[in-house]
Amino acid sequence: MSDDAPGLRTWLAAIGALTAAVNAGRGLRDVLDLVAATARTLLGLDFCGVLVPDAAERNLVIAGWSGLTEEYVARVNSDRPVRLEADASGGAPSSRAFRSGRPCAVADISREPNFIWGGVAREQGYRSMLSVPLVTASGVIGTLNSYRSAVHEFAEEEVDRLQLLAEHAAIAITSAHVLEDLRHQHQLVTRSEEIHERLLRVAVRAGGVAGIATALHDLLGTPVVVRDARGGLLAACGDPVEPEPEPAFVDPAGSGPRPPGAPLVRTRGDEVVADVVLAGEVAARVLVPARAGALEPLARRALEHASIVLSLELLRQRTALEVEQNLRGELLADLLAGADPGSAPVRDRAALLGHDLGRPHRALVARVTAEGAAAPPAALQRAVVEAARLAAGIRPRPVVAQHRDAVVALWPDGDGVPAEDLRRALVSARGIDDARVAVSGPVPAGAGFAEAYRIARGALAVADAGGRAHGATGPTIALDDLGVAGLLLQLGDPDPLRAYADRTLGPLIRHDREHGTALLRTLRTHLDQGLDRRATARALTLHPNTVSQRLRRIEALSGLDLRSSWAVVDARSALVVLDVAGGLEAGSGAPSP
Repeated sequence: MSDDAPGLRTWLAAIGALTAAVNAGRGLRDVLDLVAATARTLLGLDFCGVLVPDAAERNLVIAGWSGLTEEYVARVNSDRPVRLEADASGGAPSSRAFRSGRPCAVADISREPNFIWGGVAREQGYRSMLSVPLVTASGVIGTLNSYRSAVHEFAEEEVDRLQLLAEHAAIAITSAHVLEDLRHQHQLVTRSEEIHERLLRVAVRAGGVAGIATALHDLLGTPVVVRDARGGLLAACGDPVEPEPEPAFVDPAGSGPRPPGAPLVRTRGDEVVADVVLAGEVAARVLVPARAGALEPLARRALEHASIVLSLELLRQRTALEVEQNLRGELLADLLAGADPGSAPVRDRAALLGHDLGRPHRALVARVTAEGAAAPPAALQRAVVEAARLAAGIRPRPVVAQHRDAVVALWPDGDGVPAEDLRRALVSARGIDDARVAVSGPVPAGAGFAEAYRIARGALAVADAGGRAHGATGPTIALDDLGVAGLLLQLGDPDPLRAYADRTLGPLIRHDREHGTALLRTLRTHLDQGLDRRATARALTLHPNTVSQRLRRIEALSGLDLRSSWAVVDARSALVVLDVAGGLEAGSGAPSP
């Protein structure tokens, strides 16, 4: 026993050195090299190597060695890695040891069939090898290979000693793996915090969306594009050069629904996408090329942090925009209520919002619909935002806001009236099916906003009540489109108009109201259909006899003889005047009788 004491002390010292190396936090590569060097020294080997699976777990590669040359290791790993077979029935000795969990020895590699590493083995100078598995509680993690320069039959004692060393080596390697993972996680967390702080500093210093995109570009070294939920460009940095983005305009109600369970960062085609989420919806997206490393942990963390910081920045912009829209809405309400646009308080308020009330304007009033009915509040608000988006690029800026149930714009008079542009912008809002826009005549500088609004609102009402009769069948309506009705709308007082209409149509209006009939509608449709009873019946989805009965009732109540051209003119004039009176009352906000 005393003769074995020096050898035992040598083994214990070597095992202690392995443990100390792990406890000292040495890297995995250092530990693997130390394992190979320890095995080579203790067992008197010529060469020794530690093989572990590659990332795809298809091959074993040499990860630590002693005595082997750099050239040998490089050639084996790049040109001749040890293929991991499906089982232990075939393949290289290292693969059989890894798959079986038992040692595999080759006394003479020149006699080993299909040993494809003969060339590099001769260059390295070994003839025999022994491969033992590195076994842990979770399975085999690699092999410890010993090489001898001569043909050698490995005795059972040699195999046992290498296995014993392999057991301690497996423990040391597992511990080193754990420490390296912890070290990597710590570095990842530390670097992640640095990234978050840098991005947040950009936002706090009012760098905006463009500043955050630039910081992310610097961190990832890749082009970065930020788009809103509609695909509009908010910011871009890096090659390929994107078009210069317009000033970011954050839609307070334009976010898109986020697919349930969708990851925050994901690959989509040839790009990596990071959603910027507000209130559970996607408000914007960060796009980077799907190059190698784009989804590595640190890059993913950077994109996640950029998403969070961008959501804070967009929330700040959204809040500011909502405040600005509220201020603009209050200004519009005051102007339409008759506030003097030339007074210093009103003029100064407008100037702070980018408006010049001293210029001629036109009033545009739009009614938006969803599924054939008045748009719900959320959809109406989105339509207002689209109108504001259109107005954002105009200088001086139009006053655009919601007023009652309509979208109203006081637009500086210039080259053309953008009624159709406004209508297209409104219809582009999510949830809006259609829009109709009425335009007033030009308003002199600094006056007449309330009157212009009343006329445009009245034109909408007239067009809705009898658009075909007045020649207003399109989605945009100018006063000239309404003919006589357009002229009458400019009178301003609905009372004499209603009194005129009541002399002819009053009995029909009262009969409809008291009995729930539709005589007035029947008369209007009959006139629109050129006094053709069958066409009237088709338009109203009635039997012609029913139409005839209604027309006789209309003649009896009103005293009109619809076979007389004079009576037809009187009836049509009364309907025009009635529509205009209703339009004037709608424009003023007074309830229609």
